[in-house]
Amino acid sequence: MTEITLYNTKTRRKELFTPLREDDVRMYVCGPTVYDRAHIGNARPVIVFDLLYRLLRHVYGPDHVTYVRNFTDVDDKINARAAQSGRPISDITAETAQWFLDDMAAVGALQPSIKGEAHQKAMPRATAYIDEMIAMIEDLIAKDHAYAAEGHVLFRVRSYAQYGALSGRSVDDMIAGARVEVAPYKEDPMDFVLWKPSDAETPGWDSPWGRGRPGWHIECSAMAEALLGSEFDIHGGGNDLTFPHHENEIAQSKCAGHGFANVWMHNEMLQVEGKKMSKSLGNFFTVRDLLDQGVPGEVIRFVFLSTHYRKPMDWTEKKRAEAEKTLRKWYTQVAGGETGQPPAEVMALLGDDLNTHGVLTECHRLSAENDIAGLRAALSVMGLLADKIPDWAIEQAFDLTDIEAFLSDARVTAMETKDFAEVDRIKSALTAVGIEVQMSKDGVKLTAPAGFDRSDLEGIL
Repeated sequence: MTEITLYNTKTRRKELFTPLREDDVRMYVCGPTVYDRAHIGNARPVIVFDLLYRLLRHVYGPDHVTYVRNFTDVDDKINARAAQSGRPISDITAETAQWFLDDMAAVGALQPSIKGEAHQKAMPRATAYIDEMIAMIEDLIAKDHAYAAEGHVLFRVRSYAQYGALSGRSVDDMIAGARVEVAPYKEDPMDFVLWKPSDAETPGWDSPWGRGRPGWHIECSAMAEALLGSEFDIHGGGNDLTFPHHENEIAQSKCAGHGFANVWMHNEMLQVEGKKMSKSLGNFFTVRDLLDQGVPGEVIRFVFLSTHYRKPMDWTEKKRAEAEKTLRKWYTQVAGGETGQPPAEVMALLGDDLNTHGVLTECHRLSAENDIAGLRAALSVMGLLADKIPDWAIEQAFDLTDIEAFLSDARVTAMETKDFAEVDRIKSALTAVGIEVQMSKDGVKLTAPAGFDRSDLEGIL
């Protein structure tokens, strides 16, 4: 069995992963708030934890792994979008949730599942667990960890002595350095909302504190407990969630008497061409934008996996082009081959806190040694190859007949004018990019190497 070590944010070190139960490895990952298209930064945790999910399935068996990823479908951003568009909230959340699933499927992400079965419970919507949230809030009030005030219910942060342990900050430091909501009904500036009142135009549910809706943080605690139990193996998300979201989840769940997650994992953030992604900088784009521009999902995934998940990632056009060129080469090389078991070196690298950069380096070695079965298996376990070679690689397979015809015509002209400069230029340019040029009395024959990138021909003709 492949040994897995994972970096635990909670302990700040890599640890040997030992599940609570080997027949039911359980993971919860914070999902999207569904009001718009997922931008490429949103895709990073999806791809990272999809890879971990694949690794866990390979090691423990698909029927022994449960992966839950939620949809937040009650949120002020959703309310604002509904007010702006005039559309029902249910229509917006249904549409954008499906957009998310379609776009993530395009980058190779498997749907979450419960013990191998893909069903809606593995992708819970917050609005389906309001009763569980209310029950948890009532329990926290009964235990004096929360209090009701002016239609709100707030968590008493100072009632949990370990608050701040995940993010490594003290409560006083957080107050000094953070922007916290100042409200007259709060006992302490750091207390956070578990429940808030709703007006007539805002979605709301009946509760002991009046008609209202849940705060953001209580959602994941309630859904994780309902679907995975009071203690489970892994909780994941982007490192922007470490504080306050995950810190608050831990506090409310622990104070409710739950063990909660043993391992906390966080991926680093994403930049574009060396800068923070921002609409004001004009470098903000969605996964769907890339797909619509013709960037294959496998290429997007490759670029993401080329950087270790705990390091900042920089999306660049150069990386995209290199990823597409490499994948074309590998797909051409493994076409028609059979997939074996992933090489031990590949699994050891994946087991070492998802060392994806190391795996891709190993793939280059497998390609150089023409280990077709090993390369296919490595690509498969990385989610870069399904049952067949992607259509985009086949559709853009090389056809050099147009260039052969052009060179043949140039050759005929040269023989008539005795000026072979243009023929020599084209021949030299083709040879320089790796194309073999054969000329005979029968005509011109060009042969491109496996995985040749058509973009290398730009400017030759």
